Amino acid sequence: MVVKDHLLFMSRALQIANYGLGTTRPNPMVGSVITYKDKIIGEGYTSPYGGPHAEVNAIHSVEDKSLLKKAVLYVTLEPCSHYGKTPPCSDLIIEHQIPKVVIGCLDDNPKVSGKGIKKLKAAGIDVTVGILENQCKAHHKRFFTFHNKKRPYIILKWAESADGFIAPENRTEKAPVWITNTYSRQLVHKWRTEEQAILVGTNTVLMDNPSLTARDWKGNNPTRIVLDQNSKVNKSHKVINDEADTLIVDRNTIDWSGNKTIASQISSFLYQKHINSVIIEGGSKTLQTFIDQGLWDEARVFYGSNTFKKGTKAPLFSGKLSNETRVESDILRIYVND
Repeated sequence: MVVKDHLLFMSRALQIANYGLGTTRPNPMVGSVITYKDKIIGEGYTSPYGGPHAEVNAIHSVEDKSLLKKAVLYVTLEPCSHYGKTPPCSDLIIEHQIPKVVIGCLDDNPKVSGKGIKKLKAAGIDVTVGILENQCKAHHKRFFTFHNKKRPYIILKWAESADGFIAPENRTEKAPVWITNTYSRQLVHKWRTEEQAILVGTNTVLMDNPSLTARDWKGNNPTRIVLDQNSKVNKSHKVINDEADTLIVDRNTIDWSGNKTIASQISSFLYQKHINSVIIEGGSKTLQTFIDQGLWDEARVFYGSNTFKKGTKAPLFSGKLSNETRVESDILRIYVND
């Protein structure tokens, strides 16, 4: 039987783990809670890359370190057992003689993968694994996808009109034609700060001339990935500036002759560049390429109230609806690749 307090404190660890969203990569965004007599005495989440991990921050936050010898440490992911930018978290837990550790899920990273737990148990620590395991695995989806599938966690994003178009047939200028309201557009900028990269095709750059930055939300700009088979993108376009890093995927990067493998080639390229998550924002051809090859994890689709009657049709796909919400006049549906 799962102890009720385990669920409560692991839920809190998951909650604070989100504070590291968009800053910890390539490390996972872990959360940790330390309790004494069923009361929280310390909390921590993973610092930006190169800084202390969640368990270290949680231990350091405890004012009376003598209580650690009688405490329980909760952590969303198995503590690391190897040296990287920082020393192993398992060593610090052992050093402070914390008698019990409760873990959400195992770390699939070959450098850890059960070794952290083995180390804790060898030191006489009582270890419990699998508390809110599914929620913890879902929380660490970017990290697990990168290590297990050897590709980034892929999020598809687009907005479509009430009659199923993502762009009108005729345009008066080379700029975005907005389907969604300002609240939805600000939410998209928030998403950009949470993921490592954003990807678009050549036509999106040529037609919309987007910046692809998170200018409407405080946070890091994603790395911009531009598919540019025929080298049409140049310094006159906003994606080629100093606001964020830009990677151009051209004829020298992948083989464009095999249409059925383009998405997998791009995914492999991004994996080699150590990019663990990417938002694909279009256009329709680029989105459809990833959909047709089944290379996506989430689709975040806005449905506006306006109509175009003619234009570029929205991508065709099937997925499991996981959430639906209203953003003022827009409807946002989030699908997962089932």
